[in-house]
Amino acid sequence: MASNTVHLTEAGLQKLKNELDHLRSVERPAISAAIAEARDKGDLSENAEYDAAKEAQGMLEMRISKLETLIANARVIDESRLDTSCVQILTRVSLKNKATGKVVEYTLVSESEANLKEGKLAIGTPIAQALLGHKKGEVVDVKVPSGIIQFEILDISL
Repeated sequence: MASNTVHLTEAGLQKLKNELDHLRSVERPAISAAIAEARDKGDLSENAEYDAAKEAQGMLEMRISKLETLIANARVIDESRLDTSCVQILTRVSLKNKATGKVVEYTLVSESEANLKEGKLAIGTPIAQALLGHKKGEVVDVKVPSGIIQFEILDISL
């Protein structure tokens, strides 16, 4: 059986726990109330409100189950033990696009913590996969749908 371990930061794990708590304590009771209200309106065979509430309940329970699995499989990464001599999960990487000269900075994180607006790049993306294990000063070829982009690694930090 394949390992389903999810590597997270302490903040990322806490965010997942908070979302799970909110879904269980706020969303679940609200949907139960909506189902009860729709049920009280009579014939369930032609009750669109009831059908919508039951569908919402199914989606909610699916999300709760997914979060429970993520949290159960989570392993918090101890940032103090990370080596910044090469690119790995949780390292911040400054890259220079060799063709355009543009410099970008990303922090490599797990899929559940990814947020490009915050500069958090999922470890499973083609760029992150290409960078893993490389050192400062190296030039890395990244395969993208439009071709190959060359990035120079300017800096690696936490």
